[in-house]
Amino acid sequence: MNGRRFLLPVVLSATFVQLLNVTIAQIAAPAIQSGLGAGSGAVQLVLAGYTLAYACLLITAARLGERYGYRRLFMLGSAVFAAGSVACAAAPGSGCLIAARLVQGAGSGLVAPQVLSLIRTGVSPDRRPRALALYGATMGVASLAGPLIGGLLVGADLFGLGWRAVFLVTVPVALVSLAGAALLPPTRGTEGQRVDWVGSALATTGFATLILPCALGREAGWPWWTWASFAVAAVSLTCFVRTLRHRQDPLIHPSVLRDGTARRGVLLVFVFNAGVPSFTYLLFLHLQSALGYSALSAALTSAPFAAAAVVGSRAAPALSRLLGAKALTAATLVLAGTSVALAPLIETGPGRRAALPVLAAGGAAFGLFTAAVFTLVLAGVGGAAASSVSGLLPTAQQLGGSIGVTAAGLAYFAPADGANAAFAHAMAYEAAVFVLTALIALRLRRPGPGPERTRREPASGAHGQTA
Repeated sequence: MNGRRFLLPVVLSATFVQLLNVTIAQIAAPAIQSGLGAGSGAVQLVLAGYTLAYACLLITAARLGERYGYRRLFMLGSAVFAAGSVACAAAPGSGCLIAARLVQGAGSGLVAPQVLSLIRTGVSPDRRPRALALYGATMGVASLAGPLIGGLLVGADLFGLGWRAVFLVTVPVALVSLAGAALLPPTRGTEGQRVDWVGSALATTGFATLILPCALGREAGWPWWTWASFAVAAVSLTCFVRTLRHRQDPLIHPSVLRDGTARRGVLLVFVFNAGVPSFTYLLFLHLQSALGYSALSAALTSAPFAAAAVVGSRAAPALSRLLGAKALTAATLVLAGTSVALAPLIETGPGRRAALPVLAAGGAAFGLFTAAVFTLVLAGVGGAAASSVSGLLPTAQQLGGSIGVTAAGLAYFAPADGANAAFAHAMAYEAAVFVLTALIALRLRRPGPGPERTRREPASGAHGQTA
């Protein structure tokens, strides 16, 4: 039996639960706080711990996949994620829950870069654009489905589990991914490939000290340690980048810095994710804290956004072939318009009904962007840079999301004349981010089919090849 037929269902199901866990816990945060008697700082660590471990491991995990084989790392990460999910659901207190979320995030960090690498090396070139479109669509839909599923589970209180159900729901999917991965063709690592542990320490320190104050700084009132942490992040990441050329087997191949498509693609994903998921986070926050919606009602109000994202993702392959990166520009401009239009509509009952088609338009644009961006970026990157980008794109996504939620929160909680003005400030931030994303997308060139691109396409015997 050819195990390749299982590749896409396996890797996409794993991707779905990883991204679901970024947002599903946000909607359950109030229930977690009351159920465990936790303080607001502990709840922030529950939310941030997952992203922290996830983002910090991505680049190192990409190199570990090259060294030991993509399938092996994928299976290890899936097992760690499933164990962390069970531990989250069974946590007796906030400290145990924070530790379990770190384990969960570590599992996702091990899996995520292997997904792109398995698609790149295990899917034929003619089917790869469709596979990457499905990958991007899965990421987008999972991010939006988190609050909706979380709201339904918390509201239903199945079997009296309360908030614990939001962590248990991911366990069966993770176990199915783990079992399915065993059916995939084995992959072998690169002989003699070494892991740059000095670079890994610098990158991990830099990402951790960047994400932690972003997650906790506003709630804590920005004490001195947050600024010291930012300083450590700047020094660590600068040292990491400046010493890439001087280390043997660096975590990121230096050609990434010379490849314009790779640089612009990573920046594009970073900036876009500074607007998403903060857009949906602020919408849920405002509906619940300012307008008094329940978690379930807030989730249902946002349902047109999530449903239309599926439609947009299905149209993405055809539109990206027709328009190239212009499709990304158009999508982000629609999202900017959605942000501007939503601010005055969301404050009244009739306005919220009128906002439903606006949210649907934004959701379709969101689905189009997420389903098309990875195809367009990876199609333009070849050679040694391609493997490094497999770890950099998810890293940019997580870092952008962490920084974006902080920046959007600062806009929302800035001194304002009432909740309406606060939401308007936040939507102005979102609109500015999406306009900036549109400008960056204009610089992303469509790759040509000429001999130059053919020579840069990695051979089938590249890192982590199928044995």
